[in-house]
Amino acid sequence: MRRIAWVLLLLFAFSVPWEYSLDLGAPFGNIARIAGLFLLIAAVPAVLQAGCFRRPGPLQWLTLAFYLWFCVSFFWTTVPDATLMKLRGYFQEMMIVWLIWEFGESARDVRNLMRAWLAGSWVLAALTIANFASFDPSSADQIRFAASGQDPNDVARFLDLGFPIAALLLDGRERWTGKLLAVGYLPIGIVCVLLTASRGGFLAAIVAMAGSAVLLIRRFRKGLLGAILALPVGAAAIWLMVPRETLERIASISVQLQNGDLNQRVNIWSAGWNAFLNAPFCGHGAGSFVAVARLAPIDTAHNTALSILVEGGLIALVLASGIVIFSVRSIFAIGGTLCIALMTSMAVWLISSLIGTVGESRTTWLLLAVIALSHRLTEEQPEQVEQQFPSPPSPAELRLAERLP
Repeated sequence: MRRIAWVLLLLFAFSVPWEYSLDLGAPFGNIARIAGLFLLIAAVPAVLQAGCFRRPGPLQWLTLAFYLWFCVSFFWTTVPDATLMKLRGYFQEMMIVWLIWEFGESARDVRNLMRAWLAGSWVLAALTIANFASFDPSSADQIRFAASGQDPNDVARFLDLGFPIAALLLDGRERWTGKLLAVGYLPIGIVCVLLTASRGGFLAAIVAMAGSAVLLIRRFRKGLLGAILALPVGAAAIWLMVPRETLERIASISVQLQNGDLNQRVNIWSAGWNAFLNAPFCGHGAGSFVAVARLAPIDTAHNTALSILVEGGLIALVLASGIVIFSVRSIFAIGGTLCIALMTSMAVWLISSLIGTVGESRTTWLLLAVIALSHRLTEEQPEQVEQQFPSPPSPAELRLAERLP
């Protein structure tokens, strides 16, 4: 039964990046929700069959406290219906922290999770390209392209998280199919991020590609010159493929910063701050941001910390900060190439959280769950982690190897 649960967990991780592109409507929902439901159905009897569950770690306790606090907010929420809906969503998203902790048993499991995540990112990229390919320039004035059913900003953020995963998996342990998926995702992913015309996504992509470059340079120093020579070719290809209007929107980042408006985000943040001041300690209740800030129903907070402050108050922000701080500390304790990849992913997430409401995203909790599992396995099975994610020899070690007969 645990084996079935693990396979369903991999399918869930695979479906998360492109979940909104396949929605079956009520009462089923999107593909990740369906996969999560089947996963939960298999996970509960698997734990009961074992007669015990794995002892929770700090992240699991913090996540549980965070969720329970929002549950308690139902007693004072200003929008009960929205709170109930949000609590249902939070459960579906946060349960992944427990499930990966419970069923992840080896460093190979971490690698398989990342393979599934990268494969899902490939689907998202393919759907984005399909949207661009079906575009008729003569029938509409469209400059942003994203997978069907997805917001362009979300697509860019999800794609960004795939870059360090792809770079991490290019370590010689993959078969030719895995290598092809990993090396092919890097150029395809950056083109798709540009197609979304997401300015925040582009900034996060720069960080993601920088971290990926560190991983690749550590392993492929001899190929560095070839990669540098290929940059002009790649830039020319992007210039020819991506519409001018799309590139111009991305190039307007400096203008947005100078104007100080950030595409009307400053007004939203101001309204949210005023709402926070009215209930600073306990918040207005889960899912209440739009109502108490008096925004349009389609708006969001565009800032994760502010959203938490308004809905859960300072208490919720302290719990959320504890989750982030523990995750960062766990990454530094991991070490090696896995540490670089996870730290890059965390940096991408932090940048995204400044301009987006990512606390309600399954990718957030999937990332945090992978970090917690990697940290636990580093302590329990350090040799296996090093075997699955080998660190390249240092220059000193290479020189010593050359001197030895």
